[in-house]
This record gives sequence, C-alpha cells and structure tokens, in this order.
Amino acid sequence: MITVQPITPDFAAEVGDVDLGKPLSAEDLAVIRAAFTRHAVLVFPDQTFDDEQQLAFARHFGPLETTVFKLRKENKLRLHENLADVSNLGNDDRILETDNRLRLYNLGNRLWHTDSSFKRVPAYCSMLYGRSVPPVGGQTEFADLRAAYDALPEETRRRIGGLVAEHSLMTSRARLGFTDFDETERKAFEPVPQVLVRRLADSGRMSLYLASHAGAIRGLPQAEAEALLGTLIEHATQRQFVYSHRWRANDLVMWDNRCTMHRGMPFDDQRYRRDMRRATVADVAPTCEQMGLSIKRSAA
Repeated sequence: MITVQPITPDFAAEVGDVDLGKPLSAEDLAVIRAAFTRHAVLVFPDQTFDDEQQLAFARHFGPLETTVFKLRKENKLRLHENLADVSNLGNDDRILETDNRLRLYNLGNRLWHTDSSFKRVPAYCSMLYGRSVPPVGGQTEFADLRAAYDALPEETRRRIGGLVAEHSLMTSRARLGFTDFDETERKAFEPVPQVLVRRLADSGRMSLYLASHAGAIRGLPQAEAEALLGTLIEHATQRQFVYSHRWRANDLVMWDNRCTMHRGMPFDDQRYRRDMRRATVADVAPTCEQMGLSIKRSAA
C-alpha cells in the first residue's frame, strides 16, 4: 500500500512503499494522482531505475516533451531526446568546463521558473531523477503559486485577473547575460502568451503562473510590467510558500508546473558531479485557451 507523508499540510509530500520502475496498478496511479493534485510536489525516495523506466512512468501523465537541446544541430545529446539533461556533465561523462555553452545555458535553472512556459503549450509536470548529487549545495527550491495567489490582497487579484504575459526562454537567459542562440533557436523561442492567473482543472484552485521567462505583459508599459512581475515573484517566493529539497541519490521529485516555480541552488560544479535527468509532460492546451481567452499568438 502506497504511503503519502505530507511535508506541509498542502504543499510537498514524500511517497513511500512504491517502486516506480515496476508496472503500476490503476489503484496505485490513482493514489499518486490524488496526492499530486493536493500537494503539487511529490518526493519518491530510493528509486533505482533506468532511463526507459523513468520515461515509462512519466507517460502515465501525458505526452513527453523533447529536449530543447535537440534544436541545435551541433549538440550531441548525452541522454534520450525525451530527457532534459540537468547535469554538469558532457558527452564524455566528464565535468563541463566553466566556459562550456551547455554549462552557461543551464545556469538559467538557478532562476525562479516553471518548465516550458516559453512554449505555446507549456508543461504539465516534470520528474527529475538524481543519479548522483553533490554532497554540499545543489538543493532545489519549490514555490507554491496556489498559496501565493490565495495570500494576495483582493485588489491585486482583481488587477491581475485576465492579464497575459509574454514568455521566452531568451528572456530568462538574457537576465544572466547569455545570448548564444542560433536562428533556429531564436525562431523557436519567440515570445508566447501565457495567462498570469489560471484555474487548475483538477483541483479547481486558482494559481499564479509566473517564471523568469516572462518579460512583458500585454497592454502594460514595459516598466510597469517588469515591476509587476518582479513584485509577484518576490511575493510568491517568500519563505512560507517555499519547500527546499535536499537531494539524496536516487530521489525522484515530481512537480506540477502549472502551479509551482522552482530553482536549483548553487554548488561547486567544478568539483562535484551532478547527474540529473528530467522527463517533462506537456499540458493539454495553451493557458489562454484553458482560461477561455482568445488572443493572437504574438503581440502586435
């Protein structure tokens, strides 16, 4: 019988007595889905499986995304194309040098974000597996955007309801001074519209939808939009809304990208190996469509 041990009453829980590498019964999946709807972040300790088994578990929740690294022709993938390589390792399995493009790109994961909000159909959930983890640093922090929304003043809720932000992966990377994108990537990462507030179909709860990928809000002057986004992210990442996960080898952590943000914390990536593999499941439709908004794909 699967056990679910809440870390806080409604945000993050540990799940025990389950081997995700083996076929799961309908009853087990129902327990996991119910826990995921309530807690949004699930920690599965001591999972020992290979990449195909990780992908098989992820497919229970929907269609898998393909890693963005496949866009660039000269990139040689270390992992399966349906796994995002959130590691500090190159194709030779050695630690990446400080000036390596992949390393510099992945530093963007240290900003608060939600996976694939820069895609027209963003991510539903992600599952990150820690094969090897640094002994010091490297935690992942998660922010509960449902609780953050609930804590907003009513005046702010009225102000932001119906607003649409523009998200691009190039926006988040530019915050760190990273601009090394080729033309294929620039076209793929053109800004896409995402609602600022959304209702979750499974729980019915309202949630903010924020990320460092968001750089503008339709209908607002740029300075006002940046100030509003900054204020909301600062509000949503207050300590009372955040769970910090200290990784253990063979942890699998699953989170709901529709209603959480996360960020990786620094560690000595020139000293310690970090082999992390993420499967990401796409959402069912664009956020604007889910909220009943009919808008143009790009701002005029």
